[in-house]
Amino acid sequence: MKLLLDQNISRRIVPGLQIDYPGSSQVALLDLESASDSDIRQFALENDFVIVTKDSDFQEMNLTQGSPPKVIWVRLGNVDNQVILSSLVENRSRIQRLFEQDAVDCIEIHAVGDISADGSRAMGA
Repeated sequence: MKLLLDQNISRRIVPGLQIDYPGSSQVALLDLESASDSDIRQFALENDFVIVTKDSDFQEMNLTQGSPPKVIWVRLGNVDNQVILSSLVENRSRIQRLFEQDAVDCIEIHAVGDISADGSRAMGA
């Protein structure tokens, strides 16, 4: 699974994602920093990325336009980059399992070890 980090998530965590999410990137690293959300969404779709974002825009687009691409909505507030990286890495297997379900198109990360799929809590390993 490749992750595409939205502009609101630092490109500094991309190297730390490569073992668990090989091929992951961030919009600025792909010259998409001034692209619209629709263009980023289309890029993710065409290049088989899961979008990781701190805002609801991509989830709202999936509600109206359908999925893919799938979305990881990071709802941790204003936290250090390391917290975001840890949340993605430590939840990798759970994220993978949830996204294997066709009905799941968005996963929310509320804290390390606390994720939900499409609004319903998905606790436990």
